[in-house]
Amino acid sequence: MGSQEVSTADWQGKHVTVAGLGVSGIPAARALHERGALVTVVNDGDDERARAQAAELEALGITVRLGDGATLPPSTELVVTAPGWQPDKPLFLAAAEAGVDIWGDVELAWRLRGTNGREAAPWLAVTGTNGKTTTVRMLASILEAAGLRTAAVGNIGVSLLDAVLGETEYDVLAVELSSYQLHWAPSLRAHSAAVLNLAPDHLDWHGSMEAYAADKGRVYEGNTVACVYNAADPATEELVREADVEEGCRAIGFTLGAPGPSQLGVVDGILVDRAFVKNRQKQAQELAEVSDVNPPAPHNIANALAAAALARAFGVEPAAVRDGLRNFRPDAHRIEHVADIDGVAYVDDSKATNTHATEASLAAYDSIVWIAGGLAKGATFDELVTGAAKRLRGVVLMGADRALIHEALTRHAPEVPVVDLDRTDTGAMSEAVEHAARLARPGDTVLLAPACASMDMFTNYIKRGEAFADAVRARAEESA
Repeated sequence: MGSQEVSTADWQGKHVTVAGLGVSGIPAARALHERGALVTVVNDGDDERARAQAAELEALGITVRLGDGATLPPSTELVVTAPGWQPDKPLFLAAAEAGVDIWGDVELAWRLRGTNGREAAPWLAVTGTNGKTTTVRMLASILEAAGLRTAAVGNIGVSLLDAVLGETEYDVLAVELSSYQLHWAPSLRAHSAAVLNLAPDHLDWHGSMEAYAADKGRVYEGNTVACVYNAADPATEELVREADVEEGCRAIGFTLGAPGPSQLGVVDGILVDRAFVKNRQKQAQELAEVSDVNPPAPHNIANALAAAALARAFGVEPAAVRDGLRNFRPDAHRIEHVADIDGVAYVDDSKATNTHATEASLAAYDSIVWIAGGLAKGATFDELVTGAAKRLRGVVLMGADRALIHEALTRHAPEVPVVDLDRTDTGAMSEAVEHAARLARPGDTVLLAPACASMDMFTNYIKRGEAFADAVRARAEESA
């Protein structure tokens, strides 16, 4: 199959293997089956949930093979994979040896857009190590404020397949893409795209920082209007330079400082555009005030500028940028203010699961009691602690890999008091909040920004954030 849209007729009788049940695998299997493909789903797991999902698909006539995701089924002509499956799995090695193409769910959605009788909506795509979901949701809010039919889709949890094949006809889609998804999306060509930042993450999956960055950079390939990059992160601009784009596509930077030509930035508390104006050498267009961004933390202002750049690339008027940012409400557990108690602010940023996200979170406040720890995923913490040391009133550590953070604090911030909770049960959060409250002074912020994954103690970062919020609210009731 070529890199263009694929018609329904192209699928008739085609043997397709779908790797993985779940958010992307099940919609992919259904969509391919409906188009006449002979679908076999393979899945590593064979638990109760997988068996229930398999039964639903088998009732449609789809073959499901549980407990064996390693073997390539005979006659396979195409593999469609869930984004999290690593490239070195035996299934993929066998497919490559047999000359069988491997697509991800994003690639499949890209190929199937426009095949349901509706015009294919352009994609405005966002990737980066941190800030993707917030930026995509900001972008969707701006597009909605402009009166456009849109949705925030992709890695954000809303299936791209559902968006491109569903009943709703969209004018444009705001698409969050992970490095995993981009790895398996060779023919994706967005209208415009942004890489927000690059920091080491998922290196066990990609094999190296270079491979990780290269997969992120795929989002720029074939862009038609704008490649949006972070002027404070030269690696993102380098990806633009390396990309093969359509003639006339422009490089558009965003910066927290005053913007140069072809950039968006900040001047005297105003978000301004020097990219999409008639005379970008001499003119600047006011878009919104910093106070319109919620919350107005530096990294979130950067997210807003990236969203604004993509919206402006699509022709959105300045007033819609302002209104969209004002209307936007951040997701839970992303720098979420929980309560003020005795002059101390309690903020939940449980979503800060790596050092890069935590660095941005810590930079948003002047005096912090930091609650951190969990599963480090191979991360080191020296640079993070060095940058934040002057802001730290105290630190409360918990979780399996808390010693790694403690050691970095001993090396780079020895004067900062540290409470080390030697427990990894879920009840540790209440004790962490108690210790943090004792360390805090009026005007301080108690900040949950763990810099680690949550699975040593909690099901996910959401449950961790909820435990923090519950403990804070309980304390607020006691002090009322």
